[in-house]
Amino acid sequence: MEKRKLRKDRLAILIVAAIMIVLMIRSVAMPFENEKNGNENKASANKEMTLDEKAEDILSKMSPEEKIGQMMMVGIHGTKLDEYSAQMLNDYHFGGIILFNRNMETKNQVKELNQSIQKNNKSKLPLFIAVDEEGGFVARMKNDLNPPPSQQKIGEAGDPNQAKEWAKKISVELKEIGFNINFAPVADIGSTYERSYSTNAEEVFKFVQKAVEGYSEENLMCSLKHFPGIGKGETDSHLDQVIVNADAETLRYEDIYPFQKVIEGNEENYFIMITHVNYPAFDSENPASLSKIIMQDLLREELGFKGIIITDDMEMGAISRYYDFADVGVKSITAGADIVLICHEYEHEQAIFDGLMKAYREGILTDERLNESVRRIIKMKIKYLQGN
Repeated sequence: MEKRKLRKDRLAILIVAAIMIVLMIRSVAMPFENEKNGNENKASANKEMTLDEKAEDILSKMSPEEKIGQMMMVGIHGTKLDEYSAQMLNDYHFGGIILFNRNMETKNQVKELNQSIQKNNKSKLPLFIAVDEEGGFVARMKNDLNPPPSQQKIGEAGDPNQAKEWAKKISVELKEIGFNINFAPVADIGSTYERSYSTNAEEVFKFVQKAVEGYSEENLMCSLKHFPGIGKGETDSHLDQVIVNADAETLRYEDIYPFQKVIEGNEENYFIMITHVNYPAFDSENPASLSKIIMQDLLREELGFKGIIITDDMEMGAISRYYDFADVGVKSITAGADIVLICHEYEHEQAIFDGLMKAYREGILTDERLNESVRRIIKMKIKYLQGN
């Protein structure tokens, strides 16, 4: 009896020990399984998220200050990112930078500057870094880059594919030194300084279309400019107000035509830059960059453009001589612009940001209005700067 009882006790002990060993093994393995399953679930969720879902996820985590910063592109001073500029970029959450010759000496220097700008960025999104490299008279750092000929000279050669090839060539050079946007091609008809492909609307469209294809193939963002077309302007909006007195029908069939045709044939993988020129045939009170009629009714509703609308530089005379910087950003954004461009003075950049924040706090700019533009910006950045 005692031997039988002893065997039963031993068997019970062995069973308990075996159960404990199994439980210990499972407890050790469980965290790794959970982590593995969690990672798999996360990877699956990220893989399954659409572009729109990714954009909404980022948008939902942004403060009003961050959203307003994304709606501004600014210039900086110097050839290096100094402490003041670095702090300013992050304090105001600016979403984009534009460089000029004052910032550019050599390819290596520009590459280091652009890398430091992106590295310093504490935003949830990478920065747009832009340059004006049209070719001809409007080109930066001509001694170290290989800018295209003027658009007029390319147009005179008669082959639209040359516009594409030059767009591809300059895209490669710009990407190598850290740019992700070129503010080109010019879609204006008969503009001064050899900036237009032609004085004929159909010819301009053919060359602009090919240029957009070239940028797209090299994965560099570009911008058509200057909507709705400045070729009929007789003075320079850099200096003062410009009025184009052509009637609406003429503007539609001529100046607007190249923009319209590109919009019809392309996905929105490009910006459209709005000029500061006045067009009384459409809006008798406001320049295009402050006009709801031109940006919202004409460009968005009539032509169907769904991409990013950016203004020309707000420090140009056509704007700065007639409007206060604290107000002009608000006027432009409420009229339909997605990004306000301010190229030179820090105090003007800060004034526009403060004006936008004040308008938000007072309910003039709503969350709905901010989200509308920032959503476009986020999607473009995900697609081109983060991968989709």
